[in-house]
Amino acid sequence: MTTKIDTNFLQELQDRGLIAQTTGGDALAEHLNSASCTLYCGFDPTADSLHIGSLVPLLMLKRFQLAGHKPIALVGGATGLIGDPSFKAQERKLNTPDVVASWVGKLRAQVSRFIDFECGANSADVVNNLDWVGKMDVLSFLRDVGKHFSVNNMINKESVKQRIEREGEGISFTEFTYMLLQSYDFAELYQRNQCTLQIGGSDQWGNITGGIDLTRRMHGGHVFGLTMPLVTKADGTKFGKTETGTVWLDSSKTSPYAFYQFWLNTADADVYKFLRYFTFLSVSEIAAIEAEDLTRAGKPEAQRILAEEMTRLVHGENGLLAAQRITQALFSDDLAGLSESDFEQLQQDGLPSSKLVRADIAELPLTQILADVEMAASGKQVKDALVRNAVFINGQPKSIDDNMQSANSFAAEKAFFKRFYLVKLGKKKYHLFEVA
Repeated sequence: MTTKIDTNFLQELQDRGLIAQTTGGDALAEHLNSASCTLYCGFDPTADSLHIGSLVPLLMLKRFQLAGHKPIALVGGATGLIGDPSFKAQERKLNTPDVVASWVGKLRAQVSRFIDFECGANSADVVNNLDWVGKMDVLSFLRDVGKHFSVNNMINKESVKQRIEREGEGISFTEFTYMLLQSYDFAELYQRNQCTLQIGGSDQWGNITGGIDLTRRMHGGHVFGLTMPLVTKADGTKFGKTETGTVWLDSSKTSPYAFYQFWLNTADADVYKFLRYFTFLSVSEIAAIEAEDLTRAGKPEAQRILAEEMTRLVHGENGLLAAQRITQALFSDDLAGLSESDFEQLQQDGLPSSKLVRADIAELPLTQILADVEMAASGKQVKDALVRNAVFINGQPKSIDDNMQSANSFAAEKAFFKRFYLVKLGKKKYHLFEVA
């Protein structure tokens, strides 16, 4: 059965703003339109989870597959031991082989959620470059791979040049050889899997063109490269970072609720670009959303749509429902519908949280308990809030008369799931306590 090829695919990528650079000019379009091709993208195990900065290339593999092509996700068990110097200010810390191996397994599972392994001729593969690099001895590497690279050309690659010219930093021979390893991956996948296209972020341009050249020199292969723009925010701050740190794809590192909130808080200046980059809504659908938002009074709908699409894509329908449930409960101050796992998400990264020992509560007034976790600058501010009945514990208002009755306010029978107490001070300050 012949796979149907979407011949308008490259134009759609252009319309979405997803192409930064390509090699081959019109020849790439002819190559993609003539038959199903095999492409790959590499993901190095620099942590035990991918973060949302990896979503554009991950979803690009999925887009190519939906257009009729065969994607390979390469998890860098070998390159992860070295570290990619591309546009990094400093040398990466080298991780031990056993740590990298454990991360490889986790990343393999993650990337597998985004591509289809049972769709006929263009079913996806996941590979590990340690399977071929690990079998190569150093002399073979130097003779068979290294001889094809000019040091003059390598040091003129922008990503390397920046490191060499940065005073006091430089680049080690270890990281300098990274380009050779990634280039060899392309040559090897061309031989093993007839892979003819490598994709990656625009910071990978030098590594990708190195692989194209090596594949030609070693095997006479004619292959291509395509890069995607690195995601930037209109205000100049780094995409994928929040006050609490990196937004991860692993729910144990970033909860579905926090993930949902990240997208919900997208700036108006970025949201339509992000809809084109990250979702599978058509360009015309996104244009219609933007047009409707321009005529809408109040908050645009684009952020909600983006948050729903992305949370469903990464965490599934149940993850999205939980995120929506928690969001609505906090908005309405009606906590009764939250499950125990919902509270655990809030405790993980949704709200400031602390643990209390029940035996200690009786000794402390509410003013001190809440001031100690910085719900207010001082006990006096908490006291003023109690006078105004502006303190709530699990939805119940507290007065100044309750100040010395902390044990009653945190009574076991008033806890959610025998341990959780959500304290609200004023309109916007929350703190989740777990009492043991």
